[in-house]
Amino acid sequence: MDITRLLPFERNRYYTGKLLSSADFLAEQEYLCGKQRFVNSMMFGSGVACGLGVYSLDDDSIMVESGVAVDGTGREIVLPRSVMLKLSAIDGYEETESDRYSLMLAYAEEQVHPVYSIARGGQSDEEYEMNRVREGWRLFLRAPEKPPVLLTEFLNTAQIYADDDYMVEVSVPAAVSCGATVKLTVTVTKLSAAARNISLDCSLQMPSFTGETGGSELPVRVEETLAEPGESVSRDYWLKAGSHPAPESMIVAKSSFIRVSVGGALKKVEENLVLKSAIADISTERLIEHEVGRVSLESLQMPGVYDAIRLADISVVRSKNAYIIDRVEDLGVKRYIRTMAAEHLRREFASWYRDAALPAAGTEPPPPPREQSVAAREPVYASGTCEIPLGTNSKKGNVVFSSEIMHGLGKGNVFVTVGSDYADTDPRDTDPTRHTIYGNPALFAGEAPPIVLAETSVKVLADRGCFVAAARLLKPTNYSVLVLRWVAVKLPAEDDENRIHKLTGKSISAQSPTVVLGTRESHHFAVSFNNMEPCGLIYNLTEKDSGEITSDGIYTAPSKEGVYEIRISCADMPLVSTYAYAVVKKKGAEEKT
Repeated sequence: MDITRLLPFERNRYYTGKLLSSADFLAEQEYLCGKQRFVNSMMFGSGVACGLGVYSLDDDSIMVESGVAVDGTGREIVLPRSVMLKLSAIDGYEETESDRYSLMLAYAEEQVHPVYSIARGGQSDEEYEMNRVREGWRLFLRAPEKPPVLLTEFLNTAQIYADDDYMVEVSVPAAVSCGATVKLTVTVTKLSAAARNISLDCSLQMPSFTGETGGSELPVRVEETLAEPGESVSRDYWLKAGSHPAPESMIVAKSSFIRVSVGGALKKVEENLVLKSAIADISTERLIEHEVGRVSLESLQMPGVYDAIRLADISVVRSKNAYIIDRVEDLGVKRYIRTMAAEHLRREFASWYRDAALPAAGTEPPPPPREQSVAAREPVYASGTCEIPLGTNSKKGNVVFSSEIMHGLGKGNVFVTVGSDYADTDPRDTDPTRHTIYGNPALFAGEAPPIVLAETSVKVLADRGCFVAAARLLKPTNYSVLVLRWVAVKLPAEDDENRIHKLTGKSISAQSPTVVLGTRESHHFAVSFNNMEPCGLIYNLTEKDSGEITSDGIYTAPSKEGVYEIRISCADMPLVSTYAYAVVKKKGAEEKT
């Protein structure tokens, strides 16, 4: 039901002797439903009222929790129970060619409960009519896109520079309260696919504002290299408005003082930058209420603006014939509706935070923080094992190949090496230990390791995010499978070389590099920082089924004995890392030692 087609609302007028038809009853339903949905859209907006969390179940499946949402036309969407789906089975998967999807939830109806129709009986092949309309839902995938922007007069925007490759814009609120702090944003947008960087240097003159350094000049410098058309990056500056009203205040930059180069070539700027931002004697709260209230009904109900609810963004890693789910992000992606029913729970949660300031009930919650979470960082290290069946190819000189193996580091320049992996028993210990021989295993032939003697090579498929391992047998073998351990490292791009130099001398180390634990026991791996300030850490287990570890470094041993490796790295500097080891033994074995 499209609300825009219901305005102005019309309802039935009843009178004595009126002949009621199905059209009258439909008009009655449309009026009541339309009114309710109109109130929903105007008072609550669109978003999630409760639930609808999205989680990755395994490499190719997701779960969507039960919940309630309201779309842009005020229709309630109820998911009565949680659903589990393979990503490839969701509508839109085949149509989207990128490695990133947005999972969308939309309203859907279906006609149900067929009944015999007296009007059609004996007169048509279709003797039945559907007696009910069931309100339901549907999930689909589409390429991520920026949320629609309402056409308002809240921001004033002007171009500093534009050509066929780049556009640089400056935005600031059109009105600012006296003495208030306001954000000025410089946005760089790529317009072409040409591989050129942009460098811009200018100084904004703002007589009615002061910058963070206290002056009325704001130096702006841009150094960016964007790859895809439509890609953009923003940089924020905070200004303080003057204490007196200035309805005609301007922010300007003369063209002769704007220096721009694109791809190393200097560009001429023809026009001055002139951006108006009035300083008004009105509180920020009243100014915002005024700007929100003046948005027209036509702008709020643009067709297609809120046709569905965005639940999560899903990233996948593809090989030639398969995919794995790399990451599911819903924090900061979905938009929530603030409801009175959850007010008591909201205040209970807020009581756990000392400075949690809750807005009044019915007001809009603050916008979510920008998506800069640690979980969104691209990994730089991965390892695993693979098996290559030998079959009849067990003669000396035969070459065997693995299938395509996804390393999970994404596309790009990745270094991969493989080595022969085996378990051996140390005479000093009854527990088997793992060994890996990288390079030529024939050099260790004197130790008679229980492996297939073979020289190995790796072919990295950079555009697919995977690799293929190959091996040539150095001597005949009775083994039916060649077991290899692989290690993959994401190599830094050229732009990251300066960052690597900054890491010189910095390191971290586990305060207890090796600990002995009983099965299912826990230990916190604390870290010492050398020549650097403490920072956020990422803890990873290097093998599957080797226990559990939380984001703050609390490791829980598995129920199986063995030696397990934990990799610890800095969140902001992934190349600064260290390793710790947990020796897991059952309680009886631990006491004997």
